[in-house]
Amino acid sequence: MKKLIECVPNFSEGRDMSIIKQITDEIESVEGVKLLDVDPGKATNRTVVTFVGEPEPVIEAAFLAITKASKVIDMSKHKGEHPRMGATDVCPLVPVSNISMEETVEYAKKLGKRVGEELEIPIFLYENAATEDKRKNLATIRAGEYEGMPDKLQKPEWKPDFGPAKFNARHGVTAVGARDFLVAFNVNLNTTSTRRANAVAFDVRERGRVKREGHPLTGKIVKDEKGNKVWIPGSLKAVKAIGWFIEEYGVAQISMNLTNISITPVHVAFDEVYEKANARGLRVTGSELVGLIPLKAMLDAGKYFLTKQQRSLGVSESELIKIAVKSMGLDELKPFKPEDKIIEYMIEDDSRQKLVDMPLDDFADETASESPAPGGGSISAYVGSLGASLATMVANLSSHKRGWDERWKEFSNWAEKGQKIKDELVHLVDEDTNAFNKIMDAFGMSKSTDEEKKIRKQAIEDASKYAMEVPFKVMQRSYDAFEVIEAMAKTGNPNSVSDAGVGALCARTAIMGAYLNVKINASGVEDKSFVSKLIDEGLKLEEKAVQREKDILHIVNQKIAEL
Repeated sequence: MKKLIECVPNFSEGRDMSIIKQITDEIESVEGVKLLDVDPGKATNRTVVTFVGEPEPVIEAAFLAITKASKVIDMSKHKGEHPRMGATDVCPLVPVSNISMEETVEYAKKLGKRVGEELEIPIFLYENAATEDKRKNLATIRAGEYEGMPDKLQKPEWKPDFGPAKFNARHGVTAVGARDFLVAFNVNLNTTSTRRANAVAFDVRERGRVKREGHPLTGKIVKDEKGNKVWIPGSLKAVKAIGWFIEEYGVAQISMNLTNISITPVHVAFDEVYEKANARGLRVTGSELVGLIPLKAMLDAGKYFLTKQQRSLGVSESELIKIAVKSMGLDELKPFKPEDKIIEYMIEDDSRQKLVDMPLDDFADETASESPAPGGGSISAYVGSLGASLATMVANLSSHKRGWDERWKEFSNWAEKGQKIKDELVHLVDEDTNAFNKIMDAFGMSKSTDEEKKIRKQAIEDASKYAMEVPFKVMQRSYDAFEVIEAMAKTGNPNSVSDAGVGALCARTAIMGAYLNVKINASGVEDKSFVSKLIDEGLKLEEKAVQREKDILHIVNQKIAEL
């Protein structure tokens, strides 16, 4: 699975679109990066740009954008309503999927170091990347703004993390950081009253509401011994919220910024607003997402609502998203299109059709054609996915079997395991063909010079190794499916035991078929220790698979005989 990070640089130009275009062109020049949004503001004279991709391409695109901004934006002439200190004012990196905050921080430091050293721009690290507590808050770093930076940089306590402690009037100073993903999430109410919506917003937002004597809305404000207002915290951490009336829809909403969805996910925020609204005699009718959301957040929401129903969580990705959308009413105001709202879906490469996206008859036709791919490796991965799918089906049927209600969680756990294995094997269907294409590309490389010959030879070796590794992964994942298949044969719905048996047959076939591909691709690999290791481990897996299939079929046939 790809590691994805989002980058949201803020550039100190919001009026001249030709300048903004020069910067975004740099971002779009990097392969593997998807430009998601460009949001200029005339009053602020500032543009917020959002792009996403794997870490290395993203930090390359960020560096190119910062470089271009330093050339085309002259901060000595900049005026705007928003606080600012540099041509590229801030450049946060945000973990999206399959990457930790700790890893993202390291990429932020890598970017900051490169900008500081190569462009000689003073760099402050902030938020999660900050090197000391006082630098975590961006407002503290930016205090004094552009005009105050010449003096600030001379103070020892404000020595930049990277780059010179020297002010350049043209490009100013930049903050590079790592922060959590922010989700803009609005919950709809059956009222037109902004005041009532605000009451609910104050109930849930982390800051809460000002404490008052007597009546919570009109009573005298309570202050501490220093004369500061006393606040009553709300029920949700990492949440900012306000109530407002949306004339376009004719309803009031709780408008929330979820600043850390690992602390307060969207489904938790939704349910909390639901409870607080009910307590005030209001009803939640639906919700809307403003902007984008990571896939994991939607899948977690789907699982949350299925758990509340005591239903199996081992369902497909699309089904989990559907449950999340319907449970939170995300489609109340307008259709919710996952391909337009979920980051991972927005950056999928649509330039070629995946094998797994083909109708079954087209897939069979493509396999039967004179093209050498898809071949036995892809077919083995697909057969393995069918074996895992059958076991998952038995788990889901067992989870919902009448009279077995108290066992729903047991079977849900098995179904989740099966779904994960199935998803990995489905991915390997196309990956096996990709591995074949890598070999073809390597053989097609130029070999005019000695250096080119050397590069070509290494590319062929790497591609040939990968062509062994992919079917070996198919063997491993297909063997993992036996655990779920055997459990369902033993403890699952007895009326579906034959399905578990077919699943075992599929898993064994996938393993034996994939092993043939491991062996045939070994001929192109010069690293004999690598070849020997995979061949030996593959043989052991094949032998265990044959025995595992035999044992499961024995259980299956016994149960069929007892029906």
